[in-house]
Amino acid sequence: MAGFEQLLSAVDAASGQGEEAVLATVVKVEGSAYRRPGARMLISALGQTEGTISGGCLESEVARTAWWLTENGPALRSYSTAEDDEDGDVAVSFGLGCNGKVHILFERIDAPAGRMLMEGLRALQADGQGRAVATLISPSAGLGQRLLLTAAGELQGELPASLVSTVRSALNEALAQRRTSLHYFQQPEGEVQVLIEYLAPARRLVIFGGGHDAQPLVRMAKLLGWHVSVIDSRAHFARASRFPEADTVLLGQLDSSFDPLPLMQDASVAIMTHSLQQDAYWLAAALSSNAAYIGQLGPRDRTERLLRELPAQGGATHGLKRLYYPIGLDLGGDTPESVAMAMLAEMTAVLNGREGGMLKLRNASIHDLPSTRVHHQDATELSVQPVHLSSTEIV
Repeated sequence: MAGFEQLLSAVDAASGQGEEAVLATVVKVEGSAYRRPGARMLISALGQTEGTISGGCLESEVARTAWWLTENGPALRSYSTAEDDEDGDVAVSFGLGCNGKVHILFERIDAPAGRMLMEGLRALQADGQGRAVATLISPSAGLGQRLLLTAAGELQGELPASLVSTVRSALNEALAQRRTSLHYFQQPEGEVQVLIEYLAPARRLVIFGGGHDAQPLVRMAKLLGWHVSVIDSRAHFARASRFPEADTVLLGQLDSSFDPLPLMQDASVAIMTHSLQQDAYWLAAALSSNAAYIGQLGPRDRTERLLRELPAQGGATHGLKRLYYPIGLDLGGDTPESVAMAMLAEMTAVLNGREGGMLKLRNASIHDLPSTRVHHQDATELSVQPVHLSSTEIV
């Protein structure tokens, strides 16, 4: 979620000036769409925006109408990207030929549901622990109401009492599986749609090595909204002035006085010190960690030499399945910037469960849309049925 930090900064800026702001959130997608449910954009009183909800197709219209749409509370609006859409439920049609429909929830951030969401995002940013949030998106009474499940398992906010129990189960599942899904709950008064969203902490990158080639890697990772730590045992490289965009720059000695394992928990790790001694030490540490991805810079035979020497150094090898070497996708570049791009591309592909190939060769949809689930409530039990969504392509 690259936009949380920027979004919260924009909220702070508006609050500092005593201004309100409108939050526009993609809550449902049908067919082709650039962004997925959970994408957000903040609109200031002057029409300035932070974040994106499409590839640039919808932003101007959304910003133009956000304030009058929310004069009397939250509003739900649908936007069609089809070439010729005659659906009466669509508020605006752009004739883009992308054959999609995007449903957007508009709300003032100073309303109770908006404030609770912002507080949840701030807590997520502070502790790095994911949350799950349920948002009622049926165009009826209660639109925009929320229930937030904290990392500690506490519920905050409100939903209709008849939904709380079943929604809590869905929130627990979202938090455990780290997945977003759209739920349809059958209630006596009719069908109710709820977006169950996993709020993920910023992805984290740990770079061992403070050389020149690490600098563009830091900059590019920050463009993606990642939390970046740079570690080097050489004081002239481990300087914050060399990496002003990094969140943390640490001098880590090659001994027990420095423990890198907590930093590597669920993180992507790039080892690129250009030093055999340092690479051997940090590689052994990374392989004994719970890093999500481990990449080693350098030729294949060099890394295999390091691996052969690991037992003599007492290094653990249970992380070999998460080790990628030489690090990066095969893009053919040799500048520090192109190498950094190849590294981040591979990390992103691995974290997203993709192969990192060309989209022209992909037969499936580009994006993995959240699953849709229908809950039938009766006197005995709750049944859940998965519903297949249509494919999603880039607008």
